Amino acid sequence: MMKTVTISDVAKAAGVSVTTVSRYLNGNFAKMSTKTQAKIETVIHRLNYHPSASARRLRTNQSKVIGVIVGDISNVFSSLLFSGISEVLHPYDYSVLLLNANNSADDEQKGINRLMEQRVDGFIIQPSQTTIDDYQMLLKEKVPLITVDRDLGNVPASVGKVMTNNLAASQQFGTELIAAGYRQILLISSTTVSISAQAPRVVGFKAAIDGTQTTVTEINIAGHPDNWLTEQIQEKVANFSGKTVIVSLMGPLLFKTLASLRSLKLAFPDQVGLASFDDWNWSQFVGNGIDLMEQDPKEIGRSAAAMLLQSIKDPALVLKTKLVPAIRVAGHSF
Repeated sequence: MMKTVTISDVAKAAGVSVTTVSRYLNGNFAKMSTKTQAKIETVIHRLNYHPSASARRLRTNQSKVIGVIVGDISNVFSSLLFSGISEVLHPYDYSVLLLNANNSADDEQKGINRLMEQRVDGFIIQPSQTTIDDYQMLLKEKVPLITVDRDLGNVPASVGKVMTNNLAASQQFGTELIAAGYRQILLISSTTVSISAQAPRVVGFKAAIDGTQTTVTEINIAGHPDNWLTEQIQEKVANFSGKTVIVSLMGPLLFKTLASLRSLKLAFPDQVGLASFDDWNWSQFVGNGIDLMEQDPKEIGRSAAAMLLQSIKDPALVLKTKLVPAIRVAGHSF
């Protein structure tokens, strides 16, 4: 079996003390000549020395690892979120462990336990559990925590939140639809957790129609077969004489909505309007263009990572909720 190279081996081969090698590894070059730095670097490469995570934690009291848990790793939102997080953390020499909760409270808790065993320095979580009380273990251990996308409600000052401005964006979207003459708004959702980001979007649309003749109907496809959405759209459009617009409340639902419209031979924007929340502006390439309220998961990730770094540096810091504005991308339904 090949012998594990230790920091003592490096020090002996370089002709310096273990303390000097430790200072080199931690980037503390204040009292170290460039000749010594070069000598240590050469020996490290020659011996193929890699400091262990446990040894690094003993020196710095940090693992330099961040745990990230998302609700659905197959969603484009998750990959862009992770990209934004990594973009900020990488220059600070942090590694990021990504786990998928499958929108399951049990799976998420198992993931938290697994990452706690790795002694991560902090968490960024898209919650699949419902209240801050479900995260008491992290609060008790004083592990820095930032939640993203989904709102746990009232959280202590030590917990940060970064989300899209869902309520305001949806109310704006709804107001524009009403001004465009739509009198029936069909909201396509798929909610498996009560704190889904889709929930405040529904509230925002309902606030927009207050005092108007426009109606809002939520069609939640969770737990239903694929053809159920098609049947619901057919029924709602056939039984309404005014202008109808269909709004998918997240990007993946837009594919299902388009499939249903194709099956029903309903053309947009001629027969029905079509709009969607989305994570990236792909719809410009579909047909006549779909009206979007485009959120920015990459910026949510960047903001969450920056907030987490602040919390790690100063555990007593009071953290606030940051709302990342969604951007209207015009299509041809208005």
